[in-house]
This record gives sequence, structure tokens and C-alpha cells, in this order.
Amino acid sequence: MPFRIKIPRSTIERLPLYYRCLNLIEDHGIEEINSQVLGVRVGVDPSVIRKDLAWFGELGKRGVGYNVSYLKDAIARILGLDKDWPLILVGAGKLGSALAEHNRKYGQHFHIAGIFDRDPDKVGRLVGGQEVSPMEAMPEFIKEHDVKLALLAVPAEEAQRVVLEMVKYGIRGILSYAPITLSVPPGVMVYNADYNLDLQRLAYYISNDGSLTGDED
Repeated sequence: MPFRIKIPRSTIERLPLYYRCLNLIEDHGIEEINSQVLGVRVGVDPSVIRKDLAWFGELGKRGVGYNVSYLKDAIARILGLDKDWPLILVGAGKLGSALAEHNRKYGQHFHIAGIFDRDPDKVGRLVGGQEVSPMEAMPEFIKEHDVKLALLAVPAEEAQRVVLEMVKYGIRGILSYAPITLSVPPGVMVYNADYNLDLQRLAYYISNDGSLTGDED
């Protein structure tokens, strides 16, 4: 569901929180919810929720709230979750293997379709139930399976080179576990999953008695 208007990045990043919460609420048989209750559950001010959802049209009724199933399905379409997404995983070491196992069990809407590594000792091994392929096979695989998303789990010194290679053959979204800032061309999005950075942020809040809390847009 493409949108011609430019949606704030902060709004897009909150939508998965709403979607996850609505899934849980629906599982409990709740049919209607308002922004106040949703806000408490996701830790977001109700006015922010209303503003976020208003970007996408009339998804609820003023004074009544939102139909849980309708809103969940609407957000799924906005996020592109009304279809399954094939991924590639580059890097079949310990971290890559853990990611593959996690995806096999919990990868709703996203499935690792191919795993690649440069190390000949890893090629041919089973990781997450799949055989690891050599990097040389990656370009044709991306094209054949129309893959747009990738998980990157390679050492920092290899990451930039691998990313440019993936982008060259059609990857447009990358979730990187490499501890390095990556440079990508326009039209490509990189999200960094960094264990150490997140712990350092938490350490700051603890050290400062939680003096800074909450989100800022």
C-alpha cells in the first residue's frame, strides 16, 4: 500500500508496536479499543496514536474508538504484511545461525529463503534447516526469488563490501547486525540492531536515575 505523502519516520516506527498489541488484544477476544487504552498498552500518548493513524485516513470513529480486527488488518496492509516476504541471510556464523533458528520458529510474514557465506567450511552446512550456499550463488538467487530484504550478520570489516554487493543485485532493505555504520545509495534502507549500543543507552538511563524518559518526535 504505497503512500504519496511523506509519512514521518517516527510514525512508521510506531506502527509495528500497534500491530503487535492489536494481535494480542484480538487473541483475547476484544473487539473494540480506544486510543487511551491502546496508549496504555504500548506506552505511547493517545494523542500521538490518533495523529499517527490519521495519516492513513479514517480508521476509527470519533468518540467510539477502533474495531480491533479492522485496525489490525489496516496496519498490516500499510506495513506490507498482507503478503509474505522472502529474506536472505548473509553470514552463517553463530549469530547468523541463531537468527535463522529464530526466524524458523517466529518469522511471521518473513521467511529466510536463502543463506550465504564466504567461508567454504560453512557452505553446505545446515543452518536453521537450510543449506548454506556460497556467496557466488547470491546474485542469481536474489533475482530468481525477487528478494528485497536481507539480514546481515558478518564481521564489521566485511559488512560494507557485502552490503554494496547485495544492493547491486536488488536488495532494498537491510537489517544489519554488523557493528558499523553502513553507507548505502538512495532508495535503500538500513536498520542497525546493535546489542552494545542498546545496553549503553540503558546504562545511561540507569546511571542518571531515569532523568530522561519517554519519546520525542
